[in-house]
Amino acid sequence: MGQDLTGIWRGHFGSSGNRMIEQLLGEADRYKFEIQLDQRNKQFQGVTYSYKTTVFYGKATCLGAVNTTTKKVILEELKIVELRLAGGDACIMTLFLQYSKSGDEEFLEGSYTSTNLRDSLSCGRGTVFLRKVITSDFYKEPFLVKREQEKAAIKKPPVIAKNNTPGSPGTNKNTTTKTAPPATNKPLVVAKNTKPVNTPSTTKNNPLKKPVTSPTTSKQKPVIKNNPASNPTNKSTSVKVVPLDSIKKIDRKLAITPKVLLTRENEVVQTISTDANEIIINLYDNGSIDNDTVSIYLDKKLVVTRQRLTDKPISIKFVLDETNMFHELVMVAENLGEIPPNTSLMVVKAGSKQYEVRITSTEQKNAVVIFKYEKS
Repeated sequence: MGQDLTGIWRGHFGSSGNRMIEQLLGEADRYKFEIQLDQRNKQFQGVTYSYKTTVFYGKATCLGAVNTTTKKVILEELKIVELRLAGGDACIMTLFLQYSKSGDEEFLEGSYTSTNLRDSLSCGRGTVFLRKVITSDFYKEPFLVKREQEKAAIKKPPVIAKNNTPGSPGTNKNTTTKTAPPATNKPLVVAKNTKPVNTPSTTKNNPLKKPVTSPTTSKQKPVIKNNPASNPTNKSTSVKVVPLDSIKKIDRKLAITPKVLLTRENEVVQTISTDANEIIINLYDNGSIDNDTVSIYLDKKLVVTRQRLTDKPISIKFVLDETNMFHELVMVAENLGEIPPNTSLMVVKAGSKQYEVRITSTEQKNAVVIFKYEKS
């Protein structure tokens, strides 16, 4: 992206519940929102401020990451450090944002999900809009002040020493001069058999550069309760396999959002954080096989087209690493089958861990699963 998110972003967030109520309430239903970030490489940390007159005020620590290819940003609130609340429970948010720039203006906009700190239940979801600004509604955080001082020190020009030796008659005593280092009669010594300093790009056995390992082949299928796929007598193989190499090349250029992702609501059903590099997904019909048909998008790229869900898995593989720290998988219902809605079971293998995600999608709503890489 070439853009540093360090700084102050301010705007608002609001619930995406009943649209009629939202239209009636308008701006009154929105909460003000400010975040202050310090980005280092592709990751950042900072604080968030959520506030609405005297009704509510909360400050939380946060961290997140930037995908420099897709310009997508994920931000997670970690801990509430200040809170004023008239009633109810406090919630923390996870934000899924898209960076954009128009002229000199910079924006972050997208959606959020929230979780109740007391019982970990959902507090709802909604939309977020932020614009980069110079000043804060509160005060500039110490980490931002320190970062500005670091940048100022880098830009500061070098000091040129002045010659304070009294000059000869007719010369200016304060003339600024550049002095060369004293001459020496010693010959230049060239070291023999000197080895070049190893850098990550030239050292073969560099521990910082981890080799990409191939996935371990396994014939054992995941055991799924009440699913014919777990029957050992079923000798059928996967009906759809998306090659690993094709997905590794996804989004090397900014992808255009497909129409079906723009015209339908995209609901985040789960976020999976892992330190595993390779993700393997097997997708089955959940329950009765009733001709449910789906398409699957990975980071806006169509990887499965109008595939019928059965007791045999649709398999997808892709890679998480420090260059692509998170991926967004979207399940699109092409029909509702014989028994609406369109339901599926996603079995995710990430390293030594396995997850089961039950997904429901309709002709109005897509289901989204976020995969986030967290280096151990």
